[in-house]
Amino acid sequence: MSPIIRTIQILILALLLGSAGGALAQTPTEAPAVETPAAQEPATEKPAVEDFSQPMGPPDPLNRGTPRGSMYGFLVAARAGEYERAAEFLDLRRLPPEEQARGPELARQFKAALDATLWVDFLTLSDTHDGFGDDGLSPWQDRLGDIQTQEGQVSLLLQRVPREDDGVPIWKVSSATVARIPELYEEVGPLWLESWLPGVFFDVYVFELALWQWLALAVVALAAAIVSLLLAGTGVRLLGYLLTRGEERLDPRIVRLVQGPVRLAVTVALFALGHRFLALAVPAAEALRLIERLLLVIAAAWLSFRLIDLASLHLRARAERRGNLGVIPVLRPGARFAKVVFVLIGVLGVLGTLGVNISAAVAGLGVGGIAVALAAQKSLENLFGGVTLFADRPVQVGDFFKYGDQVGTVEEIGLRSTRVRTLDRTVVSIPNGEFANLPLENYAVRDRMRLWTLIGVRYETTPDQLRYLLARLREILLAHPRITEDPARVRFVGFGAYSLDLEVFAYANTGDWSEFLQIREDIYLRFMEAVAEAGTGFAFPSNTTYVGRDDGLDDKASREAEAQVAKWREEGDLPFPHFSDRFRREVENSLEWPPPGSPGAPRSLAER
Repeated sequence: MSPIIRTIQILILALLLGSAGGALAQTPTEAPAVETPAAQEPATEKPAVEDFSQPMGPPDPLNRGTPRGSMYGFLVAARAGEYERAAEFLDLRRLPPEEQARGPELARQFKAALDATLWVDFLTLSDTHDGFGDDGLSPWQDRLGDIQTQEGQVSLLLQRVPREDDGVPIWKVSSATVARIPELYEEVGPLWLESWLPGVFFDVYVFELALWQWLALAVVALAAAIVSLLLAGTGVRLLGYLLTRGEERLDPRIVRLVQGPVRLAVTVALFALGHRFLALAVPAAEALRLIERLLLVIAAAWLSFRLIDLASLHLRARAERRGNLGVIPVLRPGARFAKVVFVLIGVLGVLGTLGVNISAAVAGLGVGGIAVALAAQKSLENLFGGVTLFADRPVQVGDFFKYGDQVGTVEEIGLRSTRVRTLDRTVVSIPNGEFANLPLENYAVRDRMRLWTLIGVRYETTPDQLRYLLARLREILLAHPRITEDPARVRFVGFGAYSLDLEVFAYANTGDWSEFLQIREDIYLRFMEAVAEAGTGFAFPSNTTYVGRDDGLDDKASREAEAQVAKWREEGDLPFPHFSDRFRREVENSLEWPPPGSPGAPRSLAER
């Protein structure tokens, strides 16, 4: 175990024990000061208290004249360890004579049961001799409170009884409640420990906790630290193995970064689970729960910081593998910004745990945030625009794209602006806030490129010539190895002002613009040859005066094209409205690419 982790766990142990004691030290051993009516001084010595020491109702040396005074006197005596005197506040009359001698023990058990389940609020008890008359109970009874047990809800009652020596009515814990004290204590008390530890561990209280509870807290904290040491490392490695499915070794940096906060969280969780069974006094339990929530917030913030570091390392390695070096400069400020956000969330969580009004705090931060936002509106707009570009990635460094009515290549994406090199070889810096809102057309991510053109042939072209030409053009597209088969179409689409229009639509199987230009050029040249083979020609805007036979047409080629179409008809192989499957198989990829005579093309039959 590293010295840092060991030191942290020792500090946690000291914080859990010391803070609980410090918080409980603020709990007074005497009741809170409340206004009570002045009354006659008692005849004998009264308890050394402040406000509640004044007798209320009939004079009584133990101030048992009212429900509030009686309960206060019991708790003062029990907290001082004077259980003989505390037994004077219990109605033991209904117990068998041999059980009445256990009055001090019953007082101790009742104090322990109250501490663990019901923290008495004196302001809810009556300070008059007659008690509350509108609580639905008998006139001689008042309700101390209700506690939940395994068998259901139990009402704890105070009852007005005659004093033993002179019959003056005083208030005590009712006999029905006294009869259930052993049952209540059995649910919260350490019965199995009482046979092992001396009685001083149960009779002496320090800051409202018995000595055995302090000992148990120390043992639970130590056990939680040891168990977390075993569980944290093993759990992180097991989780990493499950996430990677055993296919690759878990990066040791992940274990080192995550193990610390996970160990702290596990320690706090185990300690919280353990002390739930110690029947701690309500203030002590509340103080420990507050400390636990604070430590869990710290652990969550610590873990968030480490996860941000891991994400930054992962993104940096990924960017280096892909050559996307423009992302690397933004990783460190992005990680810092994320940590600041988590710090603010953690501070709000701590303030909420301490009882601070989060709404007011957020409102205060909002006012300051508005001032900062107004002063740095454009800078923040560009910052968030850059974050959007990195997150959405419509373009990356090196991409050729169109933005607005301009085109260029991305050279750098920064926090404030994006630099683009245009076709004129100038560099344009565009603020990220503006750039993120532009319509961006990324040419670099195309998987195929569209080949489209409209071919106009002369009106003197006969229908069979046109059929021949359509078949040849389709054959060229189908046979070319760099043109995808679907869609690859050539259709007679209309009668133009001076031409018969043929639409060519296909996709070149490339995403590189330079290569596409080569493919398109080769196909257009082959189209020109096909037009010549059909014995027709390309139409062009002109005024033609027909005097006789137009010598611009090749009669021999026309006859040959018409003969070929007639042959297709006779053989039942007319390629309209589409080619037959047999013909497709024969001509597919049969053209030479690159074309003969071009660089890289075979120069002889031997080279082929």
